[in-house]
Amino acid sequence: MAKEKKNIFARFFGAIGKFFRDLLAEVKKVVWPSKKQVLNNSAIVLVLCVICGVILVAADSVFMLLNELLFGA
Repeated sequence: MAKEKKNIFARFFGAIGKFFRDLLAEVKKVVWPSKKQVLNNSAIVLVLCVICGVILVAADSVFMLLNELLFGA
């Protein structure tokens, strides 16, 4: 005897339900960082952003000076 096919709505809502059950299972597996880790990583990112900014400003200043000396612009 052939297996009965579910109608399209039952398959659709069944798939949505499975998606959310799987999503919840994956979220439960996540290891969330501690407050100390978040603050430490944020400080590192901010320091690196400032360092990169200083390097870019210095490079821009050097190139502007060279541009003025070479081309008198």
